[in-house]
Amino acid sequence: MLQSINPYTNEVLATFEAFSTSQIQACLQQAKAAFIHWKTVSLAVRSKKMTILANLLREKTEELAVLISKEMGKPIKEARAEIDKCAFCCDHYANFADEFLKPENCITNATKTYLVFEPLGCVLGIMPWNFPFWQVFRFAVPALLSGNVVLLKHATNTQLCSQSIEKLFVAAGFPLHCLQSLVIENEQVEQIIASPVVQALTLTGSERAGCQVAQLAGKYLKKTVLELGGSDAFIVLADANIDHAVTVAVQSRLLNSGQSCIAAKRFLVAKEVYEEFVNRLQAKIKTLTLGNPLDETTDIGVIARADLLQNLHQQVLTSIAKGAILVAGGKIDKGFYLPTILTNVCAGMPAFDEELFGGVFAISSFETEAEAIQLANASQYGLAASIWTRKTEKAELLARQLDCGAVFINALVRSDPRVPFGGVKNSGYGRELSYYGMKEFVNVKTVWVE
Repeated sequence: MLQSINPYTNEVLATFEAFSTSQIQACLQQAKAAFIHWKTVSLAVRSKKMTILANLLREKTEELAVLISKEMGKPIKEARAEIDKCAFCCDHYANFADEFLKPENCITNATKTYLVFEPLGCVLGIMPWNFPFWQVFRFAVPALLSGNVVLLKHATNTQLCSQSIEKLFVAAGFPLHCLQSLVIENEQVEQIIASPVVQALTLTGSERAGCQVAQLAGKYLKKTVLELGGSDAFIVLADANIDHAVTVAVQSRLLNSGQSCIAAKRFLVAKEVYEEFVNRLQAKIKTLTLGNPLDETTDIGVIARADLLQNLHQQVLTSIAKGAILVAGGKIDKGFYLPTILTNVCAGMPAFDEELFGGVFAISSFETEAEAIQLANASQYGLAASIWTRKTEKAELLARQLDCGAVFINALVRSDPRVPFGGVKNSGYGRELSYYGMKEFVNVKTVWVE
């Protein structure tokens, strides 16, 4: 039995019974039949439906934002922004799908050689709760436009969002079963991956979940894309605009109550400006409001689940026991985790070594730029990083030394449909979004004419 529980009120919003084996098999066969039809639909028609979907999202922004906030605790203004981002993603791919998927000529000794990009079939998406719409749209939109169909296994606590997404695609004119929301437990995933109907899968989630899914994908020979979170470095050089850096640091770390894979998590600050940065950061977080996610004045919502809240607090306590200094926060207040500042953070502490999914600023100092790079790269993760300095040319050189999938200079790290998104090391492999994300779930077919 699966439950959707409002993390702010603890109200049970809905209860779901997991699909039986026969229901799962029926969904697989429906996906198979949907693909046979959908792959023959012209790209122009697919793109028109995606534009309709974008407009539908905008029309229903308030309704969908309220659903997000109730089901996982995101502040309502952030939930609206999430829906708007989904709509932009639909528009972007609708506008550029023809260019992204057009045949590419190759120079060979044949009369003619070219590549065509054809759908693989059914793509299984295993998605997390923290951005319950965006995480789905960023893989499903390009996958569907490429001619694939989608089975969605959403997080157990965001089933209402999952079912709403399926209804939106149907309302926009996509054929039935092009995107199906599955109500299943984690242990039921293997039978879906094992099915010959499923040709690829993508997961956004924990490192542990990624390892488990990758093992199953290997067992059944399925193409995978994995995005497994990160511990992004926020590097503040001595010449940085500290006011601006602190403002964005707060935005980056506390967006979605700190529950974001690309949130800044490890703050590496030059020794010369370390004390100033910490003081200004402490003053800034005092101005923020914790409260009802549906309240327009709320800046920080609740942590999505009680188990996640307790795990975060234990990571903080262990870091303090190992020598980190608690400057602010470090406490649970009902469903909230107070914005927390830890200084003197170093390797060997959870705050440095692990991903902390909540509003914890783990701050370390460095004396040289070489040390900053060493600290940034001393992580099992490699999703993204940011560099703060007035000397952007120098920052570009430093960016090339960082082991991660993206580097933002004097800017908030974000995902954007126009650029690829993904990481290295234990942050996973493959890319979502942009031209590269669209090519992940296609058959790159060579046509050679002698």
